[in-house]
Amino acid sequence: MANSVYKVIELVGTSTESWEKAAAKAVEQAGKSLRDLRIAEVVKLDMKVEDGKIATYRARINVSFKYEGT
Repeated sequence: MANSVYKVIELVGTSTESWEKAAAKAVEQAGKSLRDLRIAEVVKLDMKVEDGKIATYRARINVSFKYEGT
């Protein structure tokens, strides 16, 4: 097997329902423009609060994909 290089980027997904759906949305969206996704790591969970209630769940994730260079 040949050696490979992977690039890691940070994304933030949002959902009004859950952190899980926020993270899934970020991965789903990344998959539309990045090829060969490998790993998605949740690095931070937070939420936006409005009028004392949770308005939005946010999941910050690092996503790695195979780097092909130029």
